[in-house]
Amino acid sequence: MTITEREACLQLWMRDHAAILYRVAAGFAAGADRGDLMQELLIALWKAIPAFRGDAQPATFVYRVSHNAAMAWKRSARRHDRAMGDPDALKWTAAPAGPDDAQRELLEGVYARIRELPELDRSLVLLSLDGLSYREMAAIHGLSESNVGARLSRSKARLVQQLKELTDEPR
Repeated sequence: MTITEREACLQLWMRDHAAILYRVAAGFAAGADRGDLMQELLIALWKAIPAFRGDAQPATFVYRVSHNAAMAWKRSARRHDRAMGDPDALKWTAAPAGPDDAQRELLEGVYARIRELPELDRSLVLLSLDGLSYREMAAIHGLSESNVGARLSRSKARLVQQLKELTDEPR
């Protein structure tokens, strides 16, 4: 595959599937780390293009590559955080919020709760939110459909409880 063909493939996939990468980045990273993760996802996708054989839909391939890259990035970030000390010692200040403050805050709260899930469960929840079937999720992660269903049920129940607590908190 030539560089030109690879570039054309990446451009086509980004036109059709960029939202997948943004949702994965939001599900695995917060704040300034989102941009770093997004770059890692793009690099992983670029490197993986030659391995695409066309056996699956491009969207399935993009999901697989991005979720695997995000999980590897998260493991690497945890090792780095342990080596560097407290990762929350330096907090970035948020830009002033716009007119959709409440919605943005609630959405960030949802993503924060998703980021608390174990990596595989987090990935499955994000795939579920994107509307993938158990069969598609199982193919992406090499699991059985019943395992996907069981993990998702437990994760969704946990998230529902946490989100009830989030929305019930006085503001």
